[in-house]
Amino acid sequence: MTILVTGAAGFIGSHLSTALMARGETVLGIDNVNAYYSVALKEARLARLTPNPAFRFLKADIADRAAMEALRPQLGDVTGIVHLAAQAGVRYSLENPYAYVEANVMGHLCMLEMARNLPSVKNFVYASSSSVYGGNTKLPFSVDDRVDSPVSIYAATKKADELMSHAYSHLYGFPATGLRFFTVYGPWGRPDMAAYLFADAILAGQPIRVFNAGEMQRDFTYIDDIVAGILAALDRPAQPDGNGVRHRVYNLGNHRSERLLDFIGVLEAALGRTAVKQMEPMQPGDVPATYADIEASRRDLGFEPTTPVSVGIPRFVEWYKEYHGVK
Repeated sequence: MTILVTGAAGFIGSHLSTALMARGETVLGIDNVNAYYSVALKEARLARLTPNPAFRFLKADIADRAAMEALRPQLGDVTGIVHLAAQAGVRYSLENPYAYVEANVMGHLCMLEMARNLPSVKNFVYASSSSVYGGNTKLPFSVDDRVDSPVSIYAATKKADELMSHAYSHLYGFPATGLRFFTVYGPWGRPDMAAYLFADAILAGQPIRVFNAGEMQRDFTYIDDIVAGILAALDRPAQPDGNGVRHRVYNLGNHRSERLLDFIGVLEAALGRTAVKQMEPMQPGDVPATYADIEASRRDLGFEPTTPVSVGIPRFVEWYKEYHGVK
């Protein structure tokens, strides 16, 4: 069986591809390897995957409708799609909103069209985001909460993806599962995320930007737990709801909210350095706290995160030092 993984050069996509091959799957990875962050890091991730004969890579833009339609006849052996490719980052969406609509809305539509036109596809799993909860103040965030008040363009595009997926499942009958990721971190992580940004600055002796004067909480979720959740969703296609629609959304989080200053403290201990903290106000599009209610994920997917930040952060630091040649 072949699983199509979009965003295969990305943080989560590269880890997922490794896990899929480890259990005997063949992976077709698609990624446009854009320059939103280090292309060298993306290429290094791919370099770990390409020696495996079970991995095939195609450099392409999933938002390129013509390219995706031309590719479709070659994918008759694809039994599952895990769509992770997206323009990431809440703050960058304030600078370049067009990139988000192109990648996250048009790209998602292209992959839904791919899924509905490939009879071999038995399941469609896609990345949503905890950002869809917007300015919700009730914690923890539940999949039953209303999510119609986004506070960033990024969040709005992810909510749009959920709505389109529900419509396609209703119209064409195929199962689709959206996974709302909560602040994923770990080895091979993204340089624009907190753990990486803070490690860069601390080791360079530069101040780290701490927003909302440190009064921030995040449900930091280790990459291995996220991958386990994705695999569980892939293996358990959504069943019909009361209206016969086979679409579900789930939270994938660590089910605990860490104070940002505590997270920084664990990182300082792992690096053996003290951070210089530059306190700043809340950023537009940001939220003060995230916290995942994972009861539905436990019930339907058997999802159970096992990695606290006290374990995950040292693992990240070990990789970071090796990758950057830090002694």
